[in-house]
Amino acid sequence: MTVAVPTPRTLAPAVPRRPVRSLTFVRHLSRGGLLSLAALLLGITAQLLVFSGAQEHSAQHADFDQLREQLALGTAPVAQTGQDGKLLAPGTPVAIVQVPKLGLSQVVLEGTDSSVMTDGPGHRRDTPMPGQAGTSVLMGRAAAYGGPFGRLSELATGDTFTVTTGQGKAKFQVIDVRRAGDPAPTALAAGKSRLVLITATGSRYMPSGVLRVDADLVSAPFQTPSAVIRAGTLPGSEEPLARPSGVPWPLVMWLQALLLTAVAAVWTWHRWGRHQTWIVFAPVVAVLGLQVATRTTELLPNLL
Repeated sequence: MTVAVPTPRTLAPAVPRRPVRSLTFVRHLSRGGLLSLAALLLGITAQLLVFSGAQEHSAQHADFDQLREQLALGTAPVAQTGQDGKLLAPGTPVAIVQVPKLGLSQVVLEGTDSSVMTDGPGHRRDTPMPGQAGTSVLMGRAAAYGGPFGRLSELATGDTFTVTTGQGKAKFQVIDVRRAGDPAPTALAAGKSRLVLITATGSRYMPSGVLRVDADLVSAPFQTPSAVIRAGTLPGSEEPLARPSGVPWPLVMWLQALLLTAVAAVWTWHRWGRHQTWIVFAPVVAVLGLQVATRTTELLPNLL
């Protein structure tokens, strides 16, 4: 009996599969997104811990030179309006606050929204200038952008400090340091002057409330011009711990530029090679990431 032996089948050569173009595009897009996210996170960290302080320090130098010249010429602002009768532009230098106990010397800018206070402490626009009759308010950051008011909690009753404006140097004495829930000081008598310093309280970069330092004027009061901005009429973005209002279009545009650059870098990686891509795109991604980080930190609360 003959047994049939099966003959092996001839195997057809395997046809290499071509990568699906759509999957390749998705892969490039995913890598570009991850690169953008990494650049953004690194940029935000560097901005908060390093570059924001350097930015505030540089702005303070420029503002000090401007205000010093105006003080020498007698043209420094002394009211809510300038010599032309128009409201002071946000960011205009208006005073110098000096607290010897804290080693603090800062130029105060007009306005208290987040963008103004990246350059230093701000003067609340609906309050009189320091040293004038009434209650003036200065607000400053506790951590980011140099954290100029980060040590206000170290002040105690009886400590003194000065504020220099276009009307001269006013001396204040601390009467209270209070947090949320603490009783407010006694009402201010007519014709008297008080200054309130405000910053955030809580862990660094994680504010949990507002710290207020109340100080009464112990030197001669200054003449008080008529108010143009009535109390309580400021936008919400200038309140303590407020964030900017409206759509942050500059941030949106920088984010788009960063994402497109990251996708282009990943695509170029496969075309040019790794070393060429790093040489060309690393500086671009770093600059865009820092720009996005700067615009992102401007969205943080104004006292942070």
